[in-house]
Amino acid sequence: MIEVKELTFSYGKNKQTLHGLDFKVGEGEIFGFLGPNGSGKSTTQKILSGILKNYGGEVSLFGQDMAYRTNKKFFQRIGVLFEFPYLYANLSALDNLNYFSSFYPKDQIQDISALLERLEFKKDYLHKPVSSYSKGMRQRVSMARALMTSPDLLFLDEPTSGLDPSGAVLFRNIIEEERKKGTTVFLTTHNMMDAELLCDRVAFVVEGSIAVIDAPKHLKEHNSKHQVTIEYTLDKKRKSKTLKINTLDQSLNFPHDQILSIHSQEPTMEEIFIQYTGRRLS
Repeated sequence: MIEVKELTFSYGKNKQTLHGLDFKVGEGEIFGFLGPNGSGKSTTQKILSGILKNYGGEVSLFGQDMAYRTNKKFFQRIGVLFEFPYLYANLSALDNLNYFSSFYPKDQIQDISALLERLEFKKDYLHKPVSSYSKGMRQRVSMARALMTSPDLLFLDEPTSGLDPSGAVLFRNIIEEERKKGTTVFLTTHNMMDAELLCDRVAFVVEGSIAVIDAPKHLKEHNSKHQVTIEYTLDKKRKSKTLKINTLDQSLNFPHDQILSIHSQEPTMEEIFIQYTGRRLS
């Protein structure tokens, strides 16, 4: 679906942002592009979605070289949610979406009202101007804009930004539903929870270079201490014990009244990111 070879980009002299990126994204995959602010995440997304030109290297989408694809049909297969939503503030959610949908074939557009309902948009704000919306409500309209064309490829930049916990869960469920339909998702974020829960694979990018690409599960297993901490009670006192995983069969037979919990000592995704890149996410 996406293939990138030796991708470079500069915003000006001595301002090179990307330093020869190489990666592939398979059809129906959710691919996370993770890194701190200024690492090149959004620049890469803008190149892949056709916004930025004059890059170095090769970029292909749908098996076609981006350098030679500028026709409407090619880009009509793509949906984009930007980190900073582009909406007309004096128009309502419905007016914005009806306007943007006018650039696409009618048979490609989903029912906008049904889509907003799916995104749990407040009905009493449907006809109010975007300027009166909270950040979370604007994010719902922007996600509707990205999804309404039934895209084959979705570029999502910080999709859960500005959402409360229930809204974030809703968006993750919707992204997973889109993947089940066969949609490919390129997710740029520094939210490690989104990455771990959603992504088939992630790339850690720092200062315009990729440090590692792998599945979140594999990264956690590879960097694990391979031990568990057991919380238990003995003689009415709470205690804990840390054991190596490969010794559990022999080690579980220790004095205790009740086992309260067992926690694996896997590193967090943020800890893994710091380990590979030496940088924090923000």
